[in-house]
Parts: sequence; structure tokens; C-alpha cells
Amino acid sequence: MLLALCATVFIDLFGFTLVLPSLPFYVADLGGGGVWVGVLLTSYSLAQAAAAPVLGRLADRYGRRPLLLVSLAGSTASLLVMGLAGDLWLLLAARVIAGACGGSIGVAQAFAADVSEPEHRTRSMGLIGASIGLAFTVGPALGALAAPLGFDVVAFIAAGLAAANLMFALVALPGPAPVSPAPRPAGARRRVAPWTLLLAGFAGMAAFVGMETTVAFLAAQRFGAGPVFVGWLLCLAGLALLLVQGVLVARVAARWGEERVAMAGALVMAVGLVVLPVVPMPVFVAAVVLLSAGDGLVTATVASMLAGAGPPGERGARMGQGQSAAATGRVVGPLGSGALFDVASWLPYAFGATLSAVAAVVVTAGRHTVRKDDARTG
Repeated sequence: MLLALCATVFIDLFGFTLVLPSLPFYVADLGGGGVWVGVLLTSYSLAQAAAAPVLGRLADRYGRRPLLLVSLAGSTASLLVMGLAGDLWLLLAARVIAGACGGSIGVAQAFAADVSEPEHRTRSMGLIGASIGLAFTVGPALGALAAPLGFDVVAFIAAGLAAANLMFALVALPGPAPVSPAPRPAGARRRVAPWTLLLAGFAGMAAFVGMETTVAFLAAQRFGAGPVFVGWLLCLAGLALLLVQGVLVARVAARWGEERVAMAGALVMAVGLVVLPVVPMPVFVAAVVLLSAGDGLVTATVASMLAGAGPPGERGARMGQGQSAAATGRVVGPLGSGALFDVASWLPYAFGATLSAVAAVVVTAGRHTVRKDDARTG
């Protein structure tokens, strides 16, 4: 079941990332410039941030599988609209639909937690994260190779993959029955995920994507590096992330505990960000790889702690809120780091290191979060 869920997440995001290399050029063909590219990229994360908590609450009420299937259908529709879009506003609408459906990652995480024993939850979150990372590594590479076919053809290919993925999910994900949320007294506030974990997820994500946004500029400024160097650098970082989330994080969390591993990962990120503006090239490469590994530790353990931080019947809501916090980080990180880099090249890395340190502190402060779902629910 877990492998089928990971495959579903991978294929969904793989189809989506196929169109990314061609998107800026298609925007230019439609008469748009850099501002439109920024709007289209940001709109995805904003829609995801808004939709993820809603999808999570609906998944708690109606079940993970139905909401995941609806999201996969929406992904298929968004890619079809992208292929048919003849103007920028229709393309923007397609991106908003795609972002709203991308909020289903929280549903997938809740689904994975439902079918995992508590002691295996970190491994499940790591595998989901590795599936996402693999899609964002392989998809753009193959999308670049397919770009000469034209944006519309690539979008239709991606839509075909999304439709096939929907059929696969219908067969492969029978899914557990929904767990009804616990009743709450009239007038009581809606239970939310622990703020410490939401802040840690936001801060870690903002720090990491801020580095991704500006590292090419820093490498060019310090070493005269070009696209080939940056491409290999980000590829190594992606491989480190996959290795950590797919293999390492479950083992170290089982030995030292999720909170300690999350704190260690955040501190590794902070150190890597601090040294990037000053170290020589070999250490620069190692720092980016270690920084990516630290992000993998933080992402998987925070997701696992969110999954266990309350009753199973509200797990979807918690995971949705976690995805919303991360999506907000994907908006704030690039915008903030890009603006700071224009002031001084070291500023975005000091900013990111501070965010990483905040993540380490709040995870430690929230280590006494009560777990109420030590029994398997799926």
C-alpha cells in the first residue's frame, strides 16, 4: 500500500514538473515577461497554501482516498488547460488549479501515516518526501529533453500521465475507511497543529528554497561558475536529499528520536548557509550537499511529528496545515532571498541561517507534544 501511494505521488508530480522547463518560454511566446513568470510560479504555492488545510479537513471527514482521487483528477484537468491555454490568464488559471490540487500532498502524508505503525511513521514520511524529490529531479530533466516538441505537446503528454495515474490510483489505493473527527463542544476553537512544528516547517522550507533561488548568482559571483556547474551542484543536492529521506532518516530517528534529528538537521542547514559566502569551491559544494541533507532530515521528521501530534481523526487537517506552512515558505523564501541578494550577496544566507536556527529552537521547545495515536488506524 505504501509503495503504491509513493508511486502515485511520484507520477503526479513527475507529470507536473515535465512542463516547468518550457513554461518561461511559452510565457514569452504569449507576450509575458519576467513578472508573469514570477506570478505563475508564485500562484502555485499560494494556491497550495490556501487549499492544503481545506483538503486535509475534508479528508478527515470523507476519507483520504476520495480526496486524493479528486486532486489527481484536478491535476489532469490543469495540465489539459495548460496545453490548450492561448493566453496568459488561462495559463494562470491552470496554475492555480494545479496548486490547489498540489495541496493533496498533505492528504498523501496523512494516508501514509494511517497505514503505518507509529514506529515506522518517520520512514513513511521520508519515502513520501523522496518520491516528491525524485519527481522534481527527473521531471525537469526529461521536460528539458521534450521541450523541442512544443509546450502544448509536453503539457498533453503530462496530462496523459496524470490520467493514467488516476486510473492506477483507483485500482491500487483501496484505502482505509475515514476516521471521524472527535466531537468538540459548541463554540470550541478548531484544533490546529502545534505551532512549533508549523513554524519549523515554514522556516526550514523558506531557508532551503531561498538558497536554491540565489546559489547560482553566488556561485557565478565567487567562482565565475555557469549553468553547468550549478546544474551539477543542484543534482548532487537532490541526490543527497533522496538518500537521506529514502534511507537514512528512519534509521537515525529510530536511534536518537525525531526531535533530536530535526534539531540536528536544522543546525546543519544553519552552518551550511553561514559558510557558503566565504568558503572555497570544494567546501562550497560540500556545504550545499550537507545543507540539502539537513533539509531532508527536517522535512521528514517534522511531517512525522505532525502526523502523531493529535488524534487520527484530525490528522488530515494537521498535515494540510503543515503543507500550507511549507508552501508559504516557498513563497517567502525566494522573494526574501532574492531581494536581500540585491543588497549584499551574504545577506540571504545570514537570513536563511537565522531561519534554520529558529527551526532548531522551536522543534526543541515543542518536544513534549503529546501523541495520541500510538495505535495503527488503517
